[in-house]
Amino acid sequence: MRNTIAVAIVFLAFATTTRADEPQIGHMVFFQLKENSPAERQKLVDACKKYLKDHDGVAYFSAGPIADEFKREVNDREWDVALHLVFKNKAAHDKYQDAKTHLQFIEENKANWKKVRVFDSELK
Repeated sequence: MRNTIAVAIVFLAFATTTRADEPQIGHMVFFQLKENSPAERQKLVDACKKYLKDHDGVAYFSAGPIADEFKREVNDREWDVALHLVFKNKAAHDKYQDAKTHLQFIEENKANWKKVRVFDSELK
């Protein structure tokens, strides 16, 4: 049931765009932490929720730590916390990049970042 709800939420996020011809923007961020204890991972997840969840134009938000049970050969394990945002359009994404709370999130958390990888994509 939990997986069904998650799939439905993601589907609805992808299905609600501002214009039919304008793609949504998937903004997936993977943080590798200097200090990556469970407490530090949770601290970053909590900061994502506090500062990044409620921006205008966000169609979908989630943040969480790496799942320890997925250790197949194809799984990239060089990260600790994932942030997944889907924006209604590029304009919403661009506005988010300069938002005060986004910049505050970066300033307050970057000291523990070893590496940050950002994957942006057009979703139709």
